[in-house]
Amino acid sequence: MPENYPRSELLCDTAWLQQHLDDPAIRIIDCGMPDAYNRAHILGAVGLPHPYLKGKDSPFIMDTQEFSELMAVRGVSNDTLVILYDDNASLYAARVWWCLDHYGHTSAKVLNGGFNKWLYEKRPLTAVVPHPELGRFRARAKQEGCCTLDGLRQGIGDPNVVIWDTRSQEEWTGENDRGNKRKGRVPGAVHLEWRHLMEGPPERKFKPAEELRRMFAGLGITPEKRVVTY
Repeated sequence: MPENYPRSELLCDTAWLQQHLDDPAIRIIDCGMPDAYNRAHILGAVGLPHPYLKGKDSPFIMDTQEFSELMAVRGVSNDTLVILYDDNASLYAARVWWCLDHYGHTSAKVLNGGFNKWLYEKRPLTAVVPHPELGRFRARAKQEGCCTLDGLRQGIGDPNVVIWDTRSQEEWTGENDRGNKRKGRVPGAVHLEWRHLMEGPPERKFKPAEELRRMFAGLGITPEKRVVTY
């Protein structure tokens, strides 16, 4: 990526994707809401029933079987390169990327700028729903990307740990409880709403790497620290 991100392989740009729309080794997933997907989506993209992929019996994430079946029906196998996008500044796409990573699928990229950039650049759209061949996907859960409540408690006050609250300003201050039983924030947390990592309309790309580094450094988020986000 031209912005010189340290993990540039986690992103792809719109020009590259348009050049690879007919590549059978790639599966494009629209991670937005079903109604928006049904109105228009990127050519060849499949949709999702909901963007957070929470399980039938879990508010956290689908279990391995449910997730494996979801991916297979959408034509995703363990060796498929998956391109993820949404129309909400990559909020949903990043969540689905995390779900894939959690279940051991490392070949996935988020479309930088998402549907907003694709639309702004007048790239091809469709309302046709594709029906890909059944994939072969086996989910294998890993725990490295998760932090338990006990782990979070142990991090409070640890100078080597930064607890990053990515919610809105109103949630941070307690003005908006979002329907939770309690409001407020984790003691010792720093605050930077996730939306501030993105450039404004019409495109919704991630800000340049150097700008993001400066923002993070101002919060004490540096490469040698362990970072817990919520």
